Amino acid sequence: MKIRPLGARVLVEPVETKEEVKGGIYIPDTAKEKPQEGKVLAIGKKRDDDGKEIPFDVKVGDTVLMPKYGGTEVKIDDKTYQIVREEDLLGVIG
Repeated sequence: MKIRPLGARVLVEPVETKEEVKGGIYIPDTAKEKPQEGKVLAIGKKRDDDGKEIPFDVKVGDTVLMPKYGGTEVKIDDKTYQIVREEDLLGVIG
């Protein structure tokens, strides 16, 4: 299934960071924080007030920082993605 976000939105695949457990403490999945990093998979079309297309600050393939609880979570083919407004992204890594 292919999805393209509408407007100034970005489809991001959250990147799971490696879990380091100190002292052998097990942290259940429900207690873990959502990932703040993700890889941009698709972008929509951003337009100004006159209807002219404006380039995005991010591009497909960029690794970005997302807000912990921002965007909309969607599940496609048993994978979880985030659809986030470009203006809500915090930065580009690398």
